[in-house]
Amino acid sequence: MRIGYPASLLLLLVTALTPAVAAGQSVSEHPGVGTFPLVQAGRAATLVHDPADHRVVAIAVEDLAADIERVTGVRPVVRRAPSAELTEPIVIVGTIGRSRAIDDLVRRRKLDAGDLAGAWESFVIANVPGDGAAGAAASTLVVAGSDRRGTAFGTYELAQAIGVSPWYWWADVAPDAKRELHVAAGSQRFGPPSVKYRGIFINDEDWGLHPWAAKTFDPGRGDIGPKTYAKVFELLLRLKANTCWPAMHEITRAFNSYPENRQLADDYAIVMGSSHAEPMLRNNVAEWTAPPEDFNYTTNRDGVLAYWEERVRENGRSENIYTLGMRGIHDSAMQGAPTMADKVAALGRIFADQRELLARHVNPAVERVPQVFTPYKEVLDIYRAGLRVPDDVTIVWPDDNHGYVRSFPNDEERRRAGGFGVYYHLSYLGAPLAYL
Repeated sequence: MRIGYPASLLLLLVTALTPAVAAGQSVSEHPGVGTFPLVQAGRAATLVHDPADHRVVAIAVEDLAADIERVTGVRPVVRRAPSAELTEPIVIVGTIGRSRAIDDLVRRRKLDAGDLAGAWESFVIANVPGDGAAGAAASTLVVAGSDRRGTAFGTYELAQAIGVSPWYWWADVAPDAKRELHVAAGSQRFGPPSVKYRGIFINDEDWGLHPWAAKTFDPGRGDIGPKTYAKVFELLLRLKANTCWPAMHEITRAFNSYPENRQLADDYAIVMGSSHAEPMLRNNVAEWTAPPEDFNYTTNRDGVLAYWEERVRENGRSENIYTLGMRGIHDSAMQGAPTMADKVAALGRIFADQRELLARHVNPAVERVPQVFTPYKEVLDIYRAGLRVPDDVTIVWPDDNHGYVRSFPNDEERRRAGGFGVYYHLSYLGAPLAYL
């Protein structure tokens, strides 16, 4: 008997365990030796980013401007490139290799980027003395990222340091008003994160998110659409998360049915995936239109493969984590494999075919494509019966719906290149029980 679905889940997909740098940028209402005047005497520093940088950088800079106004009542001017005429304090936000101003500061050794180049989701916030060169005002604060999310995380780190909670919108957390903002002297480096992919699964949306979005936030669309996902993605970035499994119940249209959603995820640099029951980014309850009995790999391999290939071909250029394996259409057991030996053999063939699709449409070096396998419910029994998961695939251990993780890696498994993750229920809704 099915008793419900996870309402909100925390995904922690680990492919590298690297120590994170714990630090916090110091911001005061009062000036000090070497501090940077973010807001002083009723004037805000100008925010500058490069138009050649990633879209998420522009989004984060505009959010920072709004955050500074929320705290001080003063909204900074945002410029798309530094100018030689600028003599007032400026904040330069940019990604190494995509921002000319950042690269120039590194080249002239005004900014010590250290080993930032090529790092995963890392950033530096630095108070850089100006020297009169183009784009280097009398006083300059720099937020430099190793990649597009690193730059965005650095920008939102500064927003949080001035007093804006990541939950300012979702939980109505109003920041304390401040007359001035002064950023401490020096430089701080953050990252890479200790968990590579971190995010949420929006589920059980029937009871909360969908009614609110459809009736209150986006009644014109009447659904969880791009307007709602933009707020979800902003929250993820403010929390330094990077991954989303989208809503997947019948009440919600499939994420990819709105072309804007895929573009929105790329704009916000969010890595999209799909739940344990939805291989290859497919929303089965909305997108599998053939008879339910045909969702059977044993009897309809060509039909199922074509269904998966269509999505991989459409989304292959986006940044995704691909769920491997197969269950039923909606959180039920796989069809067409009556015995445990049949199940093990079928999933082995499915892995091979799915990875061939990824090699064809995403990257011929398929081991470099992020992939996960989640042995949820009966699938854990299949894994324990001898199922071999490709070594580069991340195995995501689930809990038992009640908060107890069902399995942990043994000594041999710990040597897997793909590493491990956790799929954990923060809440669970459905009959005959529901809990937070």
